[in-house]
Amino acid sequence: MVGRAYRTRGRFHSAVALWSGAMLVAGCAAPRGAGDEPSRPGTQGERAAATSRGVDPGLDPEVVSLLGRRLYARAAGADPQQERQLVEAQAALAERPEEVERVVWVGRRLGYLWRMNEAIAAFSRGLARHPGYAPLYRHRAHRYVSLRRFDDAICDLRRAAELIEGRPDEIEPDGMPNARNVPLTTLAFNVWYHLGLAHYLKGEWEAALAAYERTMGFSRRYDDNLVATTYWTYLTLRRLSRDQQAGRLLEPIHADMDIIENRAYHRLLLLYKGVLPVQELLEAQGHGTLDDATAGYGIGMWYWLRGDREQARRVFERVVESEYWPAFGFIAAEAELARMPARESR
Repeated sequence: MVGRAYRTRGRFHSAVALWSGAMLVAGCAAPRGAGDEPSRPGTQGERAAATSRGVDPGLDPEVVSLLGRRLYARAAGADPQQERQLVEAQAALAERPEEVERVVWVGRRLGYLWRMNEAIAAFSRGLARHPGYAPLYRHRAHRYVSLRRFDDAICDLRRAAELIEGRPDEIEPDGMPNARNVPLTTLAFNVWYHLGLAHYLKGEWEAALAAYERTMGFSRRYDDNLVATTYWTYLTLRRLSRDQQAGRLLEPIHADMDIIENRAYHRLLLLYKGVLPVQELLEAQGHGTLDDATAGYGIGMWYWLRGDREQARRVFERVVESEYWPAFGFIAAEAELARMPARESR
């Protein structure tokens, strides 16, 4: 049974003026419903290929990528444990539908199965009954990012930032616990982190930097959070040509950090710092995992920042040929290819 798992820790201080109430609501219309996307049937060949790779080749893909590729949910039976946990979460919600955290868990479990539109619909139903509950906005925003609906994600995260302002922060329970069973992140961390990411994916570097600077305030307790925030902040600063500031950001990063989950981010930062050779990261690729997508984008950016745009393009293309399409590295590689001139991205 899914029970109450959030705990308080610290206080979330007032948001900076950039995220004032006026800006939080500016330009944020009500997001489209989860069922608003038109049906985009795949070809017979696409559906057969999807089946062979453990994703659902149904007529309705979850989303069409930034590059026009149809992306599908996990096939039934591809992850029996997550499917069982979804059934348990749905039963718990049916038992006590008034408990908002049970709504959150149903949406999260759907997301882990890549059923993003259903997840968004679940969070939206929850928000209809609990419009002031920040975690619903935070988690719905994550799945908007998964569906490449960055503006909708930004609107939800701004609303979440408004709701948590001045309130005690909350430890966020893990849906897929790490090896030590230690929840690493908080609600505030995830609100600002995902807000930075959504702006980054849109190429809005200044807005991304402002959000990541807020994230850094919630990143000091665990090295995992520090390397994740440092990674995206470093790339943002480099896109802004603030290379010296980016270099200073790498000073606390070292090989002996206590990393539980975010090994790919850690190794990429060591690459950017000149501690690890790129060949070592390249040799670790090729397993079709989340870390492959994460590291692949970071390696591509290493080439991009060194001026080798053609090699960066080739690395990004390898990332988006994989199947782990909800990964942030996959989405970021898509965004880079979509920004490249047509003659480069073919």
